[in-house]
Amino acid sequence: MSIYAVKTTASQERTVADMLITREEPEIHAALAPDSLTSYVMVEADGTAAIDRALEDIPHARSLVSDRPSPFSEIEHFLSPKPDVEGIAEGDIVELIAGPFKGEKAQVQRIDEGKDQVTVELYEATVPIPVTVRGDQIRVLDSEER
Repeated sequence: MSIYAVKTTASQERTVADMLITREEPEIHAALAPDSLTSYVMVEADGTAAIDRALEDIPHARSLVSDRPSPFSEIEHFLSPKPDVEGIAEGDIVELIAGPFKGEKAQVQRIDEGKDQVTVELYEATVPIPVTVRGDQIRVLDSEER
């Protein structure tokens, strides 16, 4: 089994990946459409023949990038999830985008990468209240590092 790159129409990566998987091709094992990779789908298959057959009937699928499989080292970083707190630093000004304090601005006090949580202090509160939220519930407005 090897992993091959398939060129697609922009913004149609998930559609192509879903159609590849729903086809009954025993030689195609998996398809991956990472958000960070535009216009490409990674396909795990026994060979290129099955992929070529499948691509003939799938709209938005353009072509196989190469007859040679992609080295695992080039694909590996797409397989591990990126933590939500990556790119957030202590002192950053953030906006809460979910939860009971939605729309409030706050300053990052502490980051727990293991739990993917951030402790922030609300700006407009009369008394400073530390609030711990998940990393996907905030949006960075202003960073001290930039």
